[in-house]
Amino acid sequence: MPERRFPPPWTAEVQPNHYVVRDANRQQIAYVYYENEPGRRSAAKLLTKDEARRIAVNIAKLPELLGVIGVSAMPLIRNIAPGIITLATRRGLIGWQC
Repeated sequence: MPERRFPPPWTAEVQPNHYVVRDANRQQIAYVYYENEPGRRSAAKLLTKDEARRIAVNIAKLPELLGVIGVSAMPLIRNIAPGIITLATRRGLIGWQC
């Protein structure tokens, strides 16, 4: 199976109830969901819009932080994502498309 590449720059774009992180080819890399309604958000322990934005923006910075052109998906998920996913599962949802 050929190795997938996700060329920088990555961007974080706001959508209704989630942010989507895309690579330079517009391929979706990650989805970070949030809830606007405070009662529903606290009951389900979901992210606020600002928390989701900060996570999405930090995911979008990964190629720059790693200093790699054309970041491979598998090392990124193994080395970086477990910490992000652990954080997100306590407060909300992150969906990775690989």
